[in-house]
Amino acid sequence: MTLAGTALPDERTLDELERKYDPEMRFRPTVPPATWLIAGLLLALSVFHYYTAGFGLLQEITHRGVHLAFVLGLIFLVFPARKRSLDAPARAGMLAPGGVPLADWLLALAIAASVLYIPIVFDDLAFRVGNPNLADVVFGSILIVTLLEATRRSMGWPLPLIAIAFMVYALAGPAFPGLLKHAGASWPQLVNHQYLTSQGIYGVAVGVVATYVFHFVLFGVMATRIGLGQLFLDIASSVAGRYAGGPAKVSVFGSAMFGMLSGSSVANAVTVGSLTIPAMIRVGYKREFAGAVEAASSTGGQITPPVLGAAAFLMIEFLNLPYQTIIAAAVVPAFMHFFGVFMQVHFEAKRHGLRGLTDEEMPRLRQSLAERWPTLAPLVLLIWILVSGRTPYLAAFVGISSCMIVGLSLQTRGNRPLNWAVAAIAHALLALLAFVDWGAHSMQIRLALFAAAIVLMGAAHRFGGMRGRIAWPVIPEAFATGAKYALAVGAAAATVGLVIGVVTLTGVGFKVSYIITNAAQALAQAASVVVPAWLASTQGMSLFAALLMTGLVCILMGCGIPTTANYIIMVTVAAPTLVQMGVEPLVAHFFVFYYGVLADITPPVALAAYAAAGMSGGDPFKTGNTAFRLGLAKVLVPFVFVFSPSLLLVAKGFTWGDFAVTFIGCVLGITALAAALSRYFLMPLTRWEQWLLIVAAVLLIFPSLWPTVLGVALTLPVLLRQLAARRAAAAAH
Repeated sequence: MTLAGTALPDERTLDELERKYDPEMRFRPTVPPATWLIAGLLLALSVFHYYTAGFGLLQEITHRGVHLAFVLGLIFLVFPARKRSLDAPARAGMLAPGGVPLADWLLALAIAASVLYIPIVFDDLAFRVGNPNLADVVFGSILIVTLLEATRRSMGWPLPLIAIAFMVYALAGPAFPGLLKHAGASWPQLVNHQYLTSQGIYGVAVGVVATYVFHFVLFGVMATRIGLGQLFLDIASSVAGRYAGGPAKVSVFGSAMFGMLSGSSVANAVTVGSLTIPAMIRVGYKREFAGAVEAASSTGGQITPPVLGAAAFLMIEFLNLPYQTIIAAAVVPAFMHFFGVFMQVHFEAKRHGLRGLTDEEMPRLRQSLAERWPTLAPLVLLIWILVSGRTPYLAAFVGISSCMIVGLSLQTRGNRPLNWAVAAIAHALLALLAFVDWGAHSMQIRLALFAAAIVLMGAAHRFGGMRGRIAWPVIPEAFATGAKYALAVGAAAATVGLVIGVVTLTGVGFKVSYIITNAAQALAQAASVVVPAWLASTQGMSLFAALLMTGLVCILMGCGIPTTANYIIMVTVAAPTLVQMGVEPLVAHFFVFYYGVLADITPPVALAAYAAAGMSGGDPFKTGNTAFRLGLAKVLVPFVFVFSPSLLLVAKGFTWGDFAVTFIGCVLGITALAAALSRYFLMPLTRWEQWLLIVAAVLLIFPSLWPTVLGVALTLPVLLRQLAARRAAAAAH
């Protein structure tokens, strides 16, 4: 038995939930042959990435071009021009073959052709970059216009409008006042920079999505299909389910563990929330709070190692750091986020006297482990390869392959010796493929090993009667689902390339940095009149003001664009400011990353919160506000690791002493803040106790010894009064 007597929904139910609550997964209805063609293209996109991950990427521009041609072309086939068309039945005809309007077929072909034009003529581009010919300008113009429309269809107006605003700035430079004024660019010059160079559409954002992100999304889908997500939820239920407010604590633990597989906040909320939200409501949580718990927990998936979100892979490219460093830096901040949500859930449960799960509602962990422990093998292999220093896409290839081997060969129970032997041999062949350098004939030998594993699995199924926990048709279905997740993020990455292109073309990033730095210094000078020097220096207050402005812009930007796009734009525009003010680049990138992720639970556009509200039946705006309150640890912790980089473990100047002071202070401060926001500690809090705990929390989180000591001193009166009140209540009973 699993949580609340249920199990995770099957694949069809999950697909329906995601289509209902995730706008990026709502595809238009079609009829054959369009349905078959779209399914084939989605499968081909995943197969392309799976093959290149294991057997070698194509030339950089070709790889990115093939990826974009698939992604952008598919967007015009699956996303209608108007959202109301999503609810209308498919109608095929002469002007709508397969239910897709003829105009969309033409747009799909036009955008694919304009994307592939660059790889085709790439060898000649070196002779005319900076001086594009007519064909370059025409194809580039087609791509820019159709790209903006593809992004609008897949994720709405905000990101295209931002890209248009930046391009207007590039074209109309002389019209801008003061510091923002520049010489301006003509349309051919703009097209040249955005289309013919690697500074625009074909830049690092598309490269990361095409070589890293896609593969890990596919791994998460496959791992969920074979039952690893259910195992994680069973473990979470067994650890936390029996305590006060059990289902909410299961939501926190389960989302943290499921986040290791899924870097998508909405997918995490839909998958885990389908199980935990009804259970939370059943034990007495309000609908808005139940949805908020799942939303706040689900956003942690993008900051939870080892998969993280797309931004982690972008950091590899931007900072030229190994993936192991990014993973290590993410561990403690991710813990702080989930710890903050957990403590508020705990205090809320205590305040309302909510129960935990009964023995009948609890899963039997021993039985679950006995049935599903082999599903851990793909995750272990993936992490092993990542930390061994091999490429992330090879790690994803091995993880996906291991998922297929485990799923096809090992049943839930009753495995025969044949099943174990086939699984062991197939994994051995996979290890030889991944860990051995075969020299000049590496490609041929790798293909031979892979083919041997396929033949072995096929023969065991055909002649040995071997059966696993999934059937062969599940694999193409999972591959197609993984490709669906890639469409909107692929369009976003290409459109963000337009923004980056304008920044590099006009130098506006340096101008924005200058403006932010001057404004921060002015605010610090004003604050120094009332803030004592022993608490904060003028330089520290300048940095604090710059962080505050950067964080606010990240949140505002995140209200309309996805976290990955937000991260790229802010890293390009705002992160250089923080670096100029003395912040280590890794720390600056993490600060922007965390505030970008916060957008998924920040009203008015909080996708994870709205998805959870749809499942709980609560008010979406109230759910978003409550989720933001639950995620306040994520608001405070980035400030902490800027002023005390030791919290990231791998930052320069790390010492265990600094780490211990900062870590303990954070834990105490987050606990105090959670109690104040929940209005409960050991007993209900009075108003003065709430305010005292809020002040104490800020001081405790402040990464310095004396503020931490002062924060502890301020909590003592509250603790003593709470203990006395609890003793009095116990005596009265």
